[in-house]
Amino acid sequence: MGLLDVLYRLASLLEMPLYRRYLESKVRRGEIPRHVALILDGNRRFAQKLGLDYLEAYRIGAERTEELLEWLLDLGVDHVTLYAFSTENFSRPRDQVVAVFRVIEERLRYLLETSERLRRNGVRFRLVGKRELLPQSVRELAGRLEEMTRDYGMKTLNLAVAYGGRAEILDAVREIAREVAEGTLRPEDIDEEVMRSHLYAPDLPDPDLIIRTSGEERLSNFLLWQSAYSELYFCEVYLPELRKVDILRAIRDYQRRKRRFGG
Repeated sequence: MGLLDVLYRLASLLEMPLYRRYLESKVRRGEIPRHVALILDGNRRFAQKLGLDYLEAYRIGAERTEELLEWLLDLGVDHVTLYAFSTENFSRPRDQVVAVFRVIEERLRYLLETSERLRRNGVRFRLVGKRELLPQSVRELAGRLEEMTRDYGMKTLNLAVAYGGRAEILDAVREIAREVAEGTLRPEDIDEEVMRSHLYAPDLPDPDLIIRTSGEERLSNFLLWQSAYSELYFCEVYLPELRKVDILRAIRDYQRRKRRFGG
């Protein structure tokens, strides 16, 4: 790296706080997405880059995710959905799966201990996914947190764990087919609203903006039904390295787009 490169990077670092404040002021004057969903990606590559074990990297990613939630709530986002572990992720090496659920359990305990923050912000917690696939400790902790926060307000924090968009659609279709077989639903009455009512979180509005960290540019089986008209933003940084300015850039990019919903 030459001297000019070093000076340029130093200048960028010195200007970052000023740039972040400028960008935040612009974002706050624009339309804030009501529902932001995030594909949390890059923990393993971050671990490999720094020579960390996976458990440590997942913990750093979880801490950054809590900061991320604070940033979004402060900006006025009503609903946040975090894609933390897919149904396909169970095929990963056992030590990685164990590490993920250990960190999820730790963070659920922490949210229970600090639930006053959620109450103060009017945020309800919800687990989205195939609960029967989860360790019992995670199911129990998530259930306690859902019960504790159910009357906290109209905002939601949705944790997608053991979740798959195809599995969600298949589960909905099976339930609709069962109702048709039982005679409680006529085939001609099946429409988008009926389908939505059988999804894991039927009252959750479709995401306005989906952000994926780590530079990968795909949905990876996330909210396939709900994302039909979502705006997509792919962020180059790994989750543990995510900064507030990265989120501000994503929302600023969203604000510059013209949403037509097929019209």
